[in-house]
Amino acid sequence: MSRDRSPRRLRSLDRRVLIAASVTALSLTASGCVVVHGEREVLPATTRAEAAEALREFTTAYNNADKAYDSSLDADHVTGPLADIDAARLKAGRANSPQGNAAHTPLKLSDAKYTIPKKAGWPRWFVADTAANKGGSARWLFVFTRDGLDEPFQVAYLTLVAPDDVPQFKTDTDGWAEAVPANSTELSVAPQQLSQDYATYLQNGEGKTFAAGAHTSGWRTQRTKDAKKPGRATQYIDESLTNGDYAPLALRTKDGGALVFFTTRHFMKQTAYAGTTLPDQNAAVDALTTGEVKQSLTMEFVSNEVALDPAKGADGGQVSVLGRIQGLTAAKGE
Repeated sequence: MSRDRSPRRLRSLDRRVLIAASVTALSLTASGCVVVHGEREVLPATTRAEAAEALREFTTAYNNADKAYDSSLDADHVTGPLADIDAARLKAGRANSPQGNAAHTPLKLSDAKYTIPKKAGWPRWFVADTAANKGGSARWLFVFTRDGLDEPFQVAYLTLVAPDDVPQFKTDTDGWAEAVPANSTELSVAPQQLSQDYATYLQNGEGKTFAAGAHTSGWRTQRTKDAKKPGRATQYIDESLTNGDYAPLALRTKDGGALVFFTTRHFMKQTAYAGTTLPDQNAAVDALTTGEVKQSLTMEFVSNEVALDPAKGADGGQVSVLGRIQGLTAAKGE
């Protein structure tokens, strides 16, 4: 998909076994070529061994990129919102420390649990739930996805969630999970609608779709406090991101609801009052800023969220946003 990076609205995751099982031979030509239609088969997205290997490969690439501040070292292992956030972070780091990350501490993951849905079509994906040597006691939830058997698994979503907030997933007798369609009408909110509803809520705070919490009512309260500060005003715009690598992905939970991963984009514009100037920004913001900051600075963020979306008609029925990781991806001074 194309990426509009301008704040226009402010301005007006055994491979051989899997491969053999996922394709149906329709014809074998004299040259030995096989015509296949694996997209029609309802199968586990991957094997547990392959999922573990994908997580190991990602961790190695991520650590290499972080140590060198070089996004090319993990570009093949990230996509979607995490790719945007990670690339911008590494770009800023390299601009300010060309020799690499002197404060690099390798990310170490442990106690990995894999939830692999059984589904037809692409993308095929899975969730890795791990402990880490960073982020305190939080569980790190990675969503690995790929669009074909010849493609590597890449992490599209990464969120940190309190251990007690990770739900139990619905699985069959073989332990495979169930993916929920983006347009499902069995949930309080269809997964494909969550991004837009969240953006709308952040703008006006209306409705009862979202339960109170740090990433809903708490975030809105903080924005209100920050909107007017001595010498400057701050405006916010929130947008949905739902296409391509930003599409929501949902897993059925035991209670009939779903755990949904989705993406949003946010703009924050700071404007200095007449006769005043904006305070200096930190080095990371400066590294991602184009233009000259005279009277205003508009910052663009990409955020990936994870939420519990209850079954339609469930008591309460409100969506709980459990975790959110947001990163500055661009800024413009005017």
